[in-house]
Amino acid sequence: MSRRDPVVDLREIARLLERHGGQTRRAQTFRRAADTLAALDADVRADLDARRGWGTLAGIGETTNRVIAQAHDGRVPDYLADLQAADGPLAPPNPVMAALRGDLHTHTEWSDGSSPLEEMALEALRLGREYLAITDHSPRLRIANGLDRERRLAQLAEIGALNEALPGFTVFAGAEVDILDDGALDGDEDTLGRLDVVVASVHSKLAMDAAAMTNRMVAAIARPRTDILGHCTGRLVAGDRGTRAQSAFDAEVVFEACRHFGVAVEINSRPERRDPPTTCWRWPPTWAACSASTPTRTPRGNSASASTGPPGRPRRGSRPNGSSRVGSRNGWPSGWRSGPRGGDSLGFER
Repeated sequence: MSRRDPVVDLREIARLLERHGGQTRRAQTFRRAADTLAALDADVRADLDARRGWGTLAGIGETTNRVIAQAHDGRVPDYLADLQAADGPLAPPNPVMAALRGDLHTHTEWSDGSSPLEEMALEALRLGREYLAITDHSPRLRIANGLDRERRLAQLAEIGALNEALPGFTVFAGAEVDILDDGALDGDEDTLGRLDVVVASVHSKLAMDAAAMTNRMVAAIARPRTDILGHCTGRLVAGDRGTRAQSAFDAEVVFEACRHFGVAVEINSRPERRDPPTTCWRWPPTWAACSASTPTRTPRGNSASASTGPPGRPRRGSRPNGSSRVGSRNGWPSGWRSGPRGGDSLGFER
């Protein structure tokens, strides 16, 4: 029986873990093991194979060692076989899935993702996508290994090289940027101005007062560099990070601000998020978990994370679909107010 490549099997396990369970940390374990094996000198690798000594390597634990041994013996590793048996479409065929052309919110191993940038792009190609935005975290989110200016510029160079290597496919340079307490964006203006896509998200003080959270989110939406409002409630419903309650805010005001300023509202479909929840979109709306009050009309906004919009590299700092900004967006939206409930517009004023 011919040997299998354990590096390939370890990476496939990591891919399937992320694809179906949002198990990023566990996936990282398998991907690190693959990287450890791949980096070995050929003679060292041959010696380890001969004496089945893979478990002596740093980063190779009991489970990953078993995967390597079974692949070395020419077997499909049991761990991989179980994942493959459970694999299947993430959703039944539907018009939305058929229309998807790209994804505008992704993380790589540059921040808290577990996949290399190149591997992300190749997976997008495998899925039939036309473009992919790389939106690793901004510097303030240290727990997620956010990119400072120096690392961001290095990543921009790597993205440029990848675009040269993948004709017919576009990798957009982006960032998921923290919304600070006052609604400012985390990052210097020059660095943000070099990006194609900016996803603005709240990652701190998620339990703040609903009125304060509403002001904070609207202020960020009004910033000229904001293209997409990310995972607006911040909730976690599954996955290896546990669960987290969603934030409270006036969803009618926030989504109307997005409509007014041409900012997309992300539909984050990762299994552990599924954000915003359906309570934010039903008609008649039931907003108790999102709002400080109950509005009487349907919010209007755009979906973003997986996009049906046209590809093609946008102007730096503009949205990929080329839609124009509306109104003044210089800092805090002073003078904004919500109009009468049930009206056609919340009447954002300048």
